[in-house]
Amino acid sequence: MTAPAPDAGTVTALVADAVAAPSLHNAQPWIFRFLSADGVLRLYADPARALPRTDPDARGLHVGCGAALFNLRVAAAAAGLAPDVRLLPDPADAELLAEVGLRATVSPDQALARLHPAIRRRHCSRRPFREQDIPAPLEALLYEAARSEGAQLLFPGAWHVRSLLELVRDAEGREAVDPGVRGETARWARTEPRGTAGVSEGIPAEAFGPRPRGAEAPVRDFAAGRAVPGRGWARFERNPHIALLGTAHDEPADWLRAGQALEHVLLLATLHGLVASMTSQPLEWPELRWVARDPVSAMAHVQMILRLGYGPEGHPSPRRPVAELLDIV
Repeated sequence: MTAPAPDAGTVTALVADAVAAPSLHNAQPWIFRFLSADGVLRLYADPARALPRTDPDARGLHVGCGAALFNLRVAAAAAGLAPDVRLLPDPADAELLAEVGLRATVSPDQALARLHPAIRRRHCSRRPFREQDIPAPLEALLYEAARSEGAQLLFPGAWHVRSLLELVRDAEGREAVDPGVRGETARWARTEPRGTAGVSEGIPAEAFGPRPRGAEAPVRDFAAGRAVPGRGWARFERNPHIALLGTAHDEPADWLRAGQALEHVLLLATLHGLVASMTSQPLEWPELRWVARDPVSAMAHVQMILRLGYGPEGHPSPRRPVAELLDIV
C-alpha cells in the first residue's frame, strides 16, 4: 500500500525550513512546486533573483539553492519522511534544480533529523569571534559532514589563511571600482533602519557587523563605503579560523552538492556552539578564485570560504513569506 503524500500544511512547514538557508546577498533565489498527486516537491531557480554582475554563471545561486535543499532534507527527516532527491532531473529545463519525493517512513534518517533545531538558530555572524581554537575532533566532524555530501572541507594553514585574507582585500578593491557590482550589492545590502516596512529580502544593516578597527576584518563589508547610522567599530580576531569548501568538479550538479555540504557543515557547527560567516568575494572573480585553492590539497574548485569560531550569534536576515514561493498543484 502506497503511503499518502504529505498534506499542504506539512509541505508548507518543510518549505519554511528550507528557505531559512543562506544565499548570496540573501536574494533567496528559489521557487517550490508541490505535485500533490505524486508526492513530489520540485525546487526551481528563480532567475529574477539572480545577480548577473556578482554571480554571472549562477554558481552562487546553485550553492544557495543546494543549501535550501539540504534544509528540506533535514526538515523532512524530522517530520518522519524519507526524502528521495534527484538533482537536475530534466536536462531540457535548467531552472528545475531538484525533485524530492516525500514519503512516510518508520525509520527516518536520525542523523539528519538531529540537525533540525539548528535550522532556525543558524545566522551568519559578522561580529568578532574569540581567540579560541576549534577542537580537532570537531573539525573532523565538520570534514565528515562535507564529505558525506560529496564535497571536501579543508582547514588551511596559517600562511594560506593570510593569503586568503589578502584575496578578500583584493576583491574588495575590484568591487570598489566596478559600478555594476557595487550597484548590485547596494540593491541587496540595505542601510535603512531596522523595521523598514515590506522588506523580506536582502541583508539588513543590523547584520553587517561592526566596522573593523585596526587590521582588516575577515568578513565582507556590505556597507561598501555607505554610511550606516549607529554602526560601531570593533577589533576582529587576529587569527581567524578559515575553512575552504570545495568539489572535484565545477558543474551545476557540483554546485548543488556544495550547497548541501555547506549547510550540513553550518548546521552541525551551530549544534556544537560555533558561529560562522561566509566570504565569497574572492570567488566572484575567476582569477582570484583559482588562487584561493590550496595547491597542496586535492581540492580542485573552491566553492565557499567559511570563517568559523566561537562568538556572538549573528542577526537574523528577513525571509520571504512561503505563500510567495510555494505553488501546490
